[in-house]
Amino acid sequence: MEHNRGSFSGKLGFVLSAAGASVGLGNIWRFPYLAAKYGGGIFLIVYILLALTFGYTMIIAETAIGRASQKSPVGAFRLFGKNNKSMLAGGWVNAIIPVLIVPYYSVIGGWVCKYLSVYLYKDLQEIASDTFFTDFITGGFSAEIWFIIFIALVLAVIYMGVENGIERVSRFMMPVLVVLAVVICIYSVTRPGAMAGVKYFLVPDFRHFSWMTVVSAMGQMFYSLSIAMGILITFGSYMKKEVSIDTSTEQVEIFDTAIAILAGLMIIPAVFAFSAGDPQTLKAGPSLMFITMPKIFASMGFGRIIGILFFVLVFFAALTSAIALTESAVSTFSDEFHWSRRKGTTFMAVVMLVLGSLSSLGYGPLSFIEIIGMPFLDFFDFLTNSVMMPIAALAICLLVTRHMGIAAVEAEVEQNGHGFHRKNVFRFMIRYICPIFILVILISSIASAFWWIKM
Repeated sequence: MEHNRGSFSGKLGFVLSAAGASVGLGNIWRFPYLAAKYGGGIFLIVYILLALTFGYTMIIAETAIGRASQKSPVGAFRLFGKNNKSMLAGGWVNAIIPVLIVPYYSVIGGWVCKYLSVYLYKDLQEIASDTFFTDFITGGFSAEIWFIIFIALVLAVIYMGVENGIERVSRFMMPVLVVLAVVICIYSVTRPGAMAGVKYFLVPDFRHFSWMTVVSAMGQMFYSLSIAMGILITFGSYMKKEVSIDTSTEQVEIFDTAIAILAGLMIIPAVFAFSAGDPQTLKAGPSLMFITMPKIFASMGFGRIIGILFFVLVFFAALTSAIALTESAVSTFSDEFHWSRRKGTTFMAVVMLVLGSLSSLGYGPLSFIEIIGMPFLDFFDFLTNSVMMPIAALAICLLVTRHMGIAAVEAEVEQNGHGFHRKNVFRFMIRYICPIFILVILISSIASAFWWIKM
């Protein structure tokens, strides 16, 4: 069965869609948490340097692979790997990652929907209580209902297609997201005591530098830039030949890094103001977004309005990333099994509902089930982010250097006379540095998960 491959209308469509894929929950809560934990300003400098080298290289590689092949990850690896079994396996790892991520990611998206709704009518002190969040996720099927609402929104956009669905939503949501981030930022940094947080986040103190600063910033690259999730290969295959890969990559870098910095300025100064300068108040994961931030909003003037704006922003970030993850999976089904978009989306809906329900109910009715000591959501997060994504990234490096050829990537980037401004950086990073970085991330992530080292 023949299927028509969708495409973005132009560079803006690709940039906003790729930025939408990149700007997600990892930017909003994970980046500020890591920045606070690993040195503030010095973490920010290391992250930016890595974005300009490691992140840039991987975005260029994945986008070029996608556009040159006009296929999703499995087809691209099959084509350029010349049916090499290990390369084909690498393609499937890239393709399966979004299938496993988007169900549990949508569970968190459902939590965001819940909080956005309660800020419209519920008492702020009740939302900020220590038990509100835990009661919600452990109390039965309420979390499941909100999870289903979120995936229904994601699937509706996927059904509409690339240009009419993904691009149209991204064109609306990403500018609004930026405006909301700026508004909340301005409010946050003008709170009494907030400037100490601004200084901690923006002014580097080399006394706070450690090897874990580098490792953590490298790990954040995967979250922040959607590296090794199959998304950029898929979106690259939708990119028209007349669009510059190099310029588009630079704009995605700028957009994503700017949002991460804005997120830091939203959250870190507010926490400093709330906690009288104690950076330990910044906690990882859901507790920062769903417990600490509501406490801060409850202590603020205009707390309800700021809470609504904040969760609208987080909702947009979560939705655009979930859409990109789902689209990558549907594209693979279309290419590999020759399914229609409707059939692929329907199948993905079933996968999301089954695997997502395990994660949604894993803190409540299914909390008695654990895998290697983890609830379902934590296990899927560990499997994809700590194990599969570094393996997928390493496979991309090997595909470029051993099979496709660096020259072929350069030719794709420079097509139609387009520039390749950091060509030497790309050559050096993809051949030598990126594989080393990726192995460090893989080993350190697994070691941390099993408590062999403390991250």
